[in-house]
Amino acid sequence: MKEITITSENFEAEVLQSEKPVLLDFWAEWCGPCRMLGPVLADFAEKHDDVKVGKVNVDEQQALAMSFGIMSIPTLILFREGKPVAQRVGLLSASELEAFAGV
Repeated sequence: MKEITITSENFEAEVLQSEKPVLLDFWAEWCGPCRMLGPVLADFAEKHDDVKVGKVNVDEQQALAMSFGIMSIPTLILFREGKPVAQRVGLLSASELEAFAGV
């Protein structure tokens, strides 16, 4: 499955009402670690159809980032049944990402 862009407009439908777990990446274009995590997340999304991977650009979606208290990026938040169940800040390897997502 391909990554999807999450905005305040589609957040409820894509994340809160999702039947699958959702892994959200809060990131920005100018963030070096975010750019390093990008290919790892894209590969994860392709390999794991059972988890939806969404990307939230914190510069474009400031209100959404603030609603989750995002202070550092990249920040990953895992949602299950519409609720945030885990959060991790910083760059992750592929194996760390799989362990975080529980797959």
